[in-house]
Amino acid sequence: MDVIVREVAKVWNAGGRDQVAALAPVSHRFASGSFSCLLGPSGCGKSTLIRLVGGLESLSGGTIEIRDPVSGSLQPVGKHSVMMWQGLNLFPWRTVIDNVAFGPEMEGVSRNERYAKAREVLAVTGLQAFAEHYPRQLSGGMRQRVALARALIMGRPILLMDEPFAALDAQTKIVMQIELLRIFEAARKTVLFVTHAIDEAILLGDEIVVMSARPGRIKEVIPVNLPRPRSLDVVKTPEFGRLFDHAFHLIREEVTRAMEQQMAESA
Repeated sequence: MDVIVREVAKVWNAGGRDQVAALAPVSHRFASGSFSCLLGPSGCGKSTLIRLVGGLESLSGGTIEIRDPVSGSLQPVGKHSVMMWQGLNLFPWRTVIDNVAFGPEMEGVSRNERYAKAREVLAVTGLQAFAEHYPRQLSGGMRQRVALARALIMGRPILLMDEPFAALDAQTKIVMQIELLRIFEAARKTVLFVTHAIDEAILLGDEIVVMSARPGRIKEVIPVNLPRPRSLDVVKTPEFGRLFDHAFHLIREEVTRAMEQQMAESA
């Protein structure tokens, strides 16, 4: 699915005296089957934007179109997307397979069908041997895989990911990044991935959407023309270094602006 954002704006507490403009008008086309990383300082509206794309918040201005690239037909916002949060929100009283099967269960899918789908997704994410374990019995990385499996089982063509690996240690994060690259190659969903990490954005993305300090605007879109499939070896290439330097200078400016804003607001 293509995600077409036109002049989208978001103001919190609209109508009150303490309005906060989270997003200035933002326009961009997130192409079907592409991996787009949203990169910017804290508070710039990255998470707000993907929540709007997922239909989880109302727009203050502009439009969002979800368009089938084959038929050209427009689809309802939120119908074809699924969100993976930074907080895992796993049910501690349910086993791994029960957690993964929860979404289809809520949609009325029969028990046999939803558990058959859950086993398939657990195999894809390497968790089939842990189907009957509880979240407390798993490592942080494995719990993250359960959360990813729970999103994948829904079969939605748009995957929205809000800093899903931010809380992981460095080694586990690398494992999850490689896992996500592998799954993306197989499924080719339209992915919008929020991150603060420049190296993560380059490793995963087809493009990096660099956002400004609040109110968030798109400062620049950096194409990532590194060949796929990718491995960690790509970080050693001159092109990776060039992309990192370019993104770093863009982000440094916006982080400085964001800090100045926060100091002025707290004075």
